[in-house]
Amino acid sequence: MSAAPRGMAVMLAAMTAIAPFSIDTYLPAFPEIAASLGATPIQVQQTLAIYMAAFAFMMLWHGALADALGRRRVLLVAFAVYVAASLFCVFAASIEMLWFGRALQGMSAGAGMVISRAIIRDLLDGPAAQRLIAHTGMIFAIAPAVAPVIGGWIHAFFSWHAIFVFLMLYGSALFFAVYFLLPETLPPERRQSLRPGPLARAYFQVLSHPPFLALAFAVALSFNGFFIYVVSAPKFLLEHLHVSAQSFLWLFGPAMLGLMGGNWLSAHLAGQVSSRRTIALGFAVMIVAAAANLLLNLWLPPTLPWAVLPQAFYLFGVSVAMPNITLRILDLFPARRGLVSSCQGAAQTGVNALTASLLAPMFWDSTLALAEAMTGFLLLGLLAFALRRSGGRRSREPA
Repeated sequence: MSAAPRGMAVMLAAMTAIAPFSIDTYLPAFPEIAASLGATPIQVQQTLAIYMAAFAFMMLWHGALADALGRRRVLLVAFAVYVAASLFCVFAASIEMLWFGRALQGMSAGAGMVISRAIIRDLLDGPAAQRLIAHTGMIFAIAPAVAPVIGGWIHAFFSWHAIFVFLMLYGSALFFAVYFLLPETLPPERRQSLRPGPLARAYFQVLSHPPFLALAFAVALSFNGFFIYVVSAPKFLLEHLHVSAQSFLWLFGPAMLGLMGGNWLSAHLAGQVSSRRTIALGFAVMIVAAAANLLLNLWLPPTLPWAVLPQAFYLFGVSVAMPNITLRILDLFPARRGLVSSCQGAAQTGVNALTASLLAPMFWDSTLALAEAMTGFLLLGLLAFALRRSGGRRSREPA
C-alpha cells in the first residue's frame, strides 16, 4: 500500500499514548498518594518502577502473541485487562495494593505500543511507512504534554483516585475503538507458531543478533536522555524550578512541540533524504541540545524557560532519527515483526524501568546532574548505533 487508511494514525497514536498517560497523569498526585496510603516518597516512586518493570516484561510477549493470534484479538484482551487494573487502583487501600494494580496496568499497556508498529509494517513499506510512523508520533506527542496537566487538574478538584478513573475510561475508549474500527492486518496464512520450540528459537535469534541489539539500545539509550527528566519531574519542577502541581506543562509543553516538530520533519524528509542522513541530522541536534543543557546548568541557576528548552530540542532530534531506526529494526526479521517490536519495546522499557527505580534518584537532586545524565545516555546511544554492523548476519537496513 502507498497510503494508510483514513484515521489510522490517530488510532495508532491513541493506542501508543496509553503508556505515557499511565506514567505521567498521576505524577502531580505523588505527595497526596503518599499521605493517603501512609507511604514514603520512595514507596510511591516504586509504583512507577513496578509499572515499568511489568511493562517491559510483557512487551516481550505482546508481539509474539500478535504474530500468532492476530493483532486485533491481542489488543482487545490487553485493553480489557487495563480497564480492570485501573479500577483496582481506584479502590487501592494500601501502597501494596497500588503496586499490584500498577503491575497489572504495566502488563497490559504495552500492547498498543508494540502492535501499532507491527500494524504499520503490515500495511506499508518504505517512505510511506516512515511517514505513518512520524505522523503517529506527531499525534502521540500530545500525550506526554497533556497527561500531567490533566492529572494536575483532576488532582486539584478531586482525590488521586479520580486519576485512575480517568485512565479506566481511556482504556475503555480504546477497547471499543479497536472492536468497532480496527481491521485485522495480519491474515491467517502469515501467522506464526506459538509452540515453545520455534518460539524460543525465534527469541534467541532476535535477542542474540548484534545489529538488533545495537539499534534497539541506540533508540532506548538516546530517548532515556529525556526520559530521566520525565521520571524526575516532581523533583525537577516542584523543587528545583518551584512550579505548582498544575504547571507541569512547563516541561511537557516544550517537549510536545519538540516531539511534534521532529516527527513532522522526519515525515517531510521521507523519500527525499536518505535514511543515513536523516538519522545523522537527528543525532546532531541531540548533541547540540545536550551540550547546551550542560553549559546552561554550569553558567546559570535553574530558571524558566532556560531550564526546559534544551530538553525540547533534544526530543526534536530524537524524533527526527527514531522513525528511521525503528524501520531498520522491524526489517531485520520481516516474518516476525510483532516479536521484533516486542523485543525492541522490552529493551527500551527495561532501560526506562532501571532509570525510574535506580538511576533517577541518583541524579534528581541537582539540575546539573540531570544534564550530565542526559549527555551520558546520548553518548551511550551513539556508541550503540556505531556498533550496529558488528557481528551477526548482514542486516537489510540501508547504509
